[in-house]
Amino acid sequence: MAPKPALSELPIKLATTGFYRGFSLDVTVVSKIIISALVVWAIFWPVNAGKILGDWNTLILANFAAWYIWVVALFVIVCIALALWPTAGRLNLGQPGEKPEFSNFSWFSMMFSAGIGVGMLTWAVAEPVTHFANNPEVIQGLTTGGAQNNVRMAYKWSFLHWGLGAWACYAIAGLSMAFFSYRRALPLTIRSSLTPLFGKALSGPLGHFIDIVAVVATILGVAQTLGFGVEQFVAGLTRIGIGGLVNPEGEASTFGIIVALVMIMGASTLSALSGVGKGIKWLSNINMFLSIILLGFFIIFGATFFGGSAMFLGIWDYLIALPQMSFNVWTTDGVQGSEAFLLTQWQGWWPVFYWAWWIAFAPFVGLFLARISRGRSIREFVLGAMFVPSLMCFVWFAWAGGTAIDLELNGGANGVIFNAANADKIFAMTEFMLAPIGEWLAWGMALLIVVLLMTFLVTSADSAVLIVNTINAGGDEGPKARPHILFWGAALGLVVAGLLISGGTGAIKTAMVIGALPFSIVMVLMCFALVFAIYSDGRREAAGVQTTYSSKNTLSAE
Repeated sequence: MAPKPALSELPIKLATTGFYRGFSLDVTVVSKIIISALVVWAIFWPVNAGKILGDWNTLILANFAAWYIWVVALFVIVCIALALWPTAGRLNLGQPGEKPEFSNFSWFSMMFSAGIGVGMLTWAVAEPVTHFANNPEVIQGLTTGGAQNNVRMAYKWSFLHWGLGAWACYAIAGLSMAFFSYRRALPLTIRSSLTPLFGKALSGPLGHFIDIVAVVATILGVAQTLGFGVEQFVAGLTRIGIGGLVNPEGEASTFGIIVALVMIMGASTLSALSGVGKGIKWLSNINMFLSIILLGFFIIFGATFFGGSAMFLGIWDYLIALPQMSFNVWTTDGVQGSEAFLLTQWQGWWPVFYWAWWIAFAPFVGLFLARISRGRSIREFVLGAMFVPSLMCFVWFAWAGGTAIDLELNGGANGVIFNAANADKIFAMTEFMLAPIGEWLAWGMALLIVVLLMTFLVTSADSAVLIVNTINAGGDEGPKARPHILFWGAALGLVVAGLLISGGTGAIKTAMVIGALPFSIVMVLMCFALVFAIYSDGRREAAGVQTTYSSKNTLSAE
């Protein structure tokens, strides 16, 4: 008996008239209500919001830490298996013989910029430095915090958080959406990825719910990135001589947050209005060029050999320990200050937080990766969207963070870098390196970092606005109404501002961990749906049944 043809139509009702013409009312309106309610709650009842969000966060970390760790391990396994599986790896994410829309350089630039680029400027220095001071080996007494014997451990854990696990979250979401949209002619939206499991039921409330969860997770995940970025942007503006943006404690003031967000969200909204092929593409190419200059500075004038050693030994340690780190879950014995308690606490602060962050970011980055990856094979997609960006992150961490550690250990920095706020560490390091040569050099490098940070933040924000509107429009990639682009640009800025002002980055972190949980369930279902679909297509191909569809008939009037 020949296999049945795959589902190639998934009608999604869209409004044909009025303000919401071209959008799904069910998804768009509910998403706007949820995000608007969060903004109002955080701004007008900050104490209550902080307490309730904190209680929910504690509950999730106590009961779902193992879930976050194990599902990310599943994503890594599935991505690698699909790339190695001959039937899957050769499949084109498009029609047979279709070629990619973007060059390899533009493709990688957009992936890296939207997916993780802004994090490099904060965490490539801050994270190795932080883990150099404390990590599970230090807690267990196996190494000494701040000592030479702890360098390799600092990189092992840094690479875990920014390596294959992070990019596997993005790759699973992107592969699923690209496969079902470009091979099955289904709408480019989250719900399409689950059609092998739920079929045409996804045209109704179930599909609306899945897309709403994706929109909320996207806004909160991007808000986390922008929250860190805004603090660093304010630190950079202060370094180049713009005063009045920080409070007496050296942290971004409310005024500084507002100024930074107006600049970032204003520029990102203008870029979003121009679309992927113009503003986002060119911004991505610019910030990749500036990134190469900055990274080259650290490699050539920083700790060249120390960074090289950190790079290769760190990758070795990371790969050897990856299975154990990917599945290990520490549990507390309930005794404050005990080793088990401290390990569990550390895991909640770092791996669990990061996995929630990447999962919350996955609908945005995944859909964006799908949008720019049409015409590439699954094997090429996994290599380009998972392994190459991981390696790029490792290079950044090795030479930027390695330079900071080397300057403190051997270069006489005496705490200038280590004692700076995380957002300010990269500025403190470049100033320490360049100021003795010339103050103007230190100022110029700070200006370059500020410009680079601005382009990264704008790329992330405008990509997110376009992706949210694509989900709200039932996967329609065409031009969206300007008022909706403006709304989501403003909403994203207000979410960041409201949560930062009411509780700092901790409030954003808490909201993001909560918002990521329901989408993590969707992503697990994506894994099963994608593997089942590829297996079924192999059977269809063997039986001579059609496996790709080029015409779309998935949108219906409301």
